[in-house]
Amino acid sequence: MESSEKQTDTMKVSVLASSSSGNVTYIETPERKVLVDAGLSGKKIAGLMSSIGRDLSDVDSLLVTHEHSDHCKGVGVLARKYHLDVYANEGTWNAMAHKIGKIPLAQKHLFEMGKTKSFGDLDIESFGVSHDAAEPQFYELHHHGHSFVILTDTGYVSSRLEGIIKGANGYLIECNHDTEMLRMGAYPWSLKQRILSDQGHLSNDDGAATLIDVLGNQTKKIYLGHLSQDNNMKELAHVTVSSTLEQHDLGVGHDFAVLDTDPARATPLAVI
Repeated sequence: MESSEKQTDTMKVSVLASSSSGNVTYIETPERKVLVDAGLSGKKIAGLMSSIGRDLSDVDSLLVTHEHSDHCKGVGVLARKYHLDVYANEGTWNAMAHKIGKIPLAQKHLFEMGKTKSFGDLDIESFGVSHDAAEPQFYELHHHGHSFVILTDTGYVSSRLEGIIKGANGYLIECNHDTEMLRMGAYPWSLKQRILSDQGHLSNDDGAATLIDVLGNQTKKIYLGHLSQDNNMKELAHVTVSSTLEQHDLGVGHDFAVLDTDPARATPLAVI
């Protein structure tokens, strides 16, 4: 009986969509079902939830990282249609107000940067990142000794931030671009500079370097996320990260799995 209870008392995750065009992650525990970001239309998010055997009407909370459209596009629609409680810090609420429309006051909640909130059997910790948004913050979700880190949309990862997210069971880590593809690509120079800056996005190499510093013995799943559709390829991100970790004698494919995400296809619901 005890082992059966243990088996069901888990945190499960599906990266519903991740790319420079839209981001949504679903996390569930026995007591809670939450989304982090809603960067696609409500209809698309509902379809992605259905593809993993889950229903949006069962979700109780939506956490927003920042006001860029690829993270907040569907926030207003989901909040109004499914009566979700929405959490964001003050800077993000103010910055996304004109993008999401009116949300009933009772559903709007402040989640300050650097704080931890308890949602039943799920504790969620927020932390700031370096990105060109009003007050960008991401989250580490904790359930009974297991944790999952979502970290995208940052130009760099400080040693202080590495200390906060070190040793998690699972990571969704940004691998936005291949630096050479970006430099040689068609983007205007001003946009290239923005992406490469300290308030831009992590490259494949940056994502790999961060993982080298934060992976622990408990880490089992690494999702490569927020890939640019113009300046990266799944295969390139996967090979770059995997080979870099292997060069540092880390057990890719043995101790942990490196997993791809997709702009339009959910990853299988997996225990973290």
